[in-house]
Amino acid sequence: MKKYILAIILSVYLLTTVSAQRIPAASPSATVSQTIGITDFTVHYSRPFLKGRKVFADSAALAPYNQLWRTGANMPTTFEASTPFMFGDRKVPAGKYALYSIPSGAAWTVILNKNYQTGADTYSADNDVARIMAVPSSSDFHEAFTISIDPITDSTAALNLAWSSVNVTVPLAVETGLLTMTALNKAVAENPEDVAVLQSAAGFLLSKGKDLQIALGMADKAIGLKETYMNLWLKAQILNKLGKTAEALPVAQKALTLGPAANDQAFGFYKGQIEKGIADMQAKIPAGKAVAAKTKKKKNNR
Repeated sequence: MKKYILAIILSVYLLTTVSAQRIPAASPSATVSQTIGITDFTVHYSRPFLKGRKVFADSAALAPYNQLWRTGANMPTTFEASTPFMFGDRKVPAGKYALYSIPSGAAWTVILNKNYQTGADTYSADNDVARIMAVPSSSDFHEAFTISIDPITDSTAALNLAWSSVNVTVPLAVETGLLTMTALNKAVAENPEDVAVLQSAAGFLLSKGKDLQIALGMADKAIGLKETYMNLWLKAQILNKLGKTAEALPVAQKALTLGPAANDQAFGFYKGQIEKGIADMQAKIPAGKAVAAKTKKKKNNR
């Protein structure tokens, strides 16, 4: 009897052990993550393989024409964005959505749907937040269904759905400039005496070449709170961008002077940039103004 009980226990143990082992999935899961500007996009999906089967056709075994497809396998494919974005020509709020598609030879319908918890069996168009048309094109062969986000800029990207020799692209876009400036304005309002915040806001405006007088005011305020080679160099660049190169030169030279004493490893990177900036400024300033700028620098260093 004891042997019988032990055999049962051993069988249960072995069965449990085997069932706990991880085995390869027929359609392995994948995650695509891509930041565009300050917006994070994440796609979770499963990747079915062709295995010699037909896809994207009237009689296809996989993703047949004119039928709703989960755009992957297993659970619904999800598409998530951290800020509002454009999906094709449709504006979509930040959030998590199910990504569906209806393949067709001439043009696919690509859909974002609010109900991402359940599958295609419970799909309802009433929950659609975006439904756009996308024209398929020929591509390199993909044995496994592949989703990618590429190419990208700081405000645009392409969502690619590729399988077999077909690729469907959906344009993505975000208002990076507006989102960034809104966040920076909020940060400056909440932390008006924070040097790093002031420098970040001024640096962003400089990079966009807009509202340079506002950027200059922020740089001056940062310098007034704590003068560093970094905010001096920032101010010099803003002045130079405003066409006030003669005023920018002594500020840049002072930044170069303060840098070595800052005990900041980043100065090793900025040193060459500042030196080149000074040389470019000197080349732009007529000889008389250059002498005046040099004299002003000496007075400032006294």
